[in-house]
Amino acid sequence: MTVSDRELEARLRDVEDPMNGDDIVSMDLLNGVSIDDGTATISLAFNAPSSPAEMEIGDAIRDVVEDAGLEPNLRARVGEEHGLGDDVLPMVRNVVAVAVASGKGGVGKTTVAANLAAGLRKKGARVGILDADIHGPNVPRILPADGEPGVTPDDEIVPPRSDGVMVMSMDHLTPDGDDPAILRGPMVNNVMMKFIAEVEWGRLDYLIVDLPPGTGDASLNLLQTLPVAGVVVTTPQEMAVADARKGLKLFERHDAPILGVVENMSGFRCPNCGDEHELFGTDGARGICEDYDVPLLGRLPVHPTFGTEGGDGPIVRDEGSPLRDRLLDLTETVADRIGGENRRRVAENAAPTDDAVPSGSRTGDSEAAD
Repeated sequence: MTVSDRELEARLRDVEDPMNGDDIVSMDLLNGVSIDDGTATISLAFNAPSSPAEMEIGDAIRDVVEDAGLEPNLRARVGEEHGLGDDVLPMVRNVVAVAVASGKGGVGKTTVAANLAAGLRKKGARVGILDADIHGPNVPRILPADGEPGVTPDDEIVPPRSDGVMVMSMDHLTPDGDDPAILRGPMVNNVMMKFIAEVEWGRLDYLIVDLPPGTGDASLNLLQTLPVAGVVVTTPQEMAVADARKGLKLFERHDAPILGVVENMSGFRCPNCGDEHELFGTDGARGICEDYDVPLLGRLPVHPTFGTEGGDGPIVRDEGSPLRDRLLDLTETVADRIGGENRRRVAENAAPTDDAVPSGSRTGDSEAAD
């Protein structure tokens, strides 16, 4: 018995989005279903490569197609209606701002951002990282570049790469890494806009943005220019948690979805006795998560090598590091949250406006490894 396109679509109502609790047909996640010569080609509104949840949905779809006696051919398609527009990062699927939006530094936001970028790249995604901390650019210390920035014939900057991750930082533009960037507010805005609009990022699945501490010009500029999703990093200390709340409020006031909170320096395991010591307090991030109804993305312990990578690269690349599995788990959790948020927005509005989703665009189909 031959199954029609419509009948197959009806069967796909049995496939549920595990993060949003509804079926993929009701959520408008099917761009199209076509059957030709025993092969069912299914185009999906998926936008988060390396997301385990999207891989799970893909596997469930394949099972339904095969049960119907057909060969599955799944493709992910991101249409222009899901994008940022032609004038701002048209080839970037997702922009994730990893930030401690507070007056307090030293909680490890850059280390988390760099490891997140490297982790997503390790999972097979095309990734760039923008070091938006103009006054204290440290991303290249964790993600040392393979060369210097280039320039296109149109005078756009081509970021150097660090083991496949595109890296753009003010540190690349200063002759001496110890020289301070002495810039007032308007000049900081100009540099930020140059990094956003005049850098040739190419095709990216994720652009990670490492914001400076605070709720100042760089953070506001980003939120007013791009639809982003936020990850807030804090330590368990009461003062750090109090300031992290300001960061959550900043994203909230600009209608930017908050993917969750990362608690860094959450504990220290003594190498001699094996006991766990809470050096900076206990479960500080959980209170924020409960108050703002956002998930705790992960807890990262104090470790001598975490945050001191220097020229050795991020810990997530070190197969011998005890933190590597935690960082890979964090990477997958963030990818899942991005994918879940994107799919929720598609379900809310089948043709969202530019500022309705925290993602960029890449028009056209691609083989769905998701």
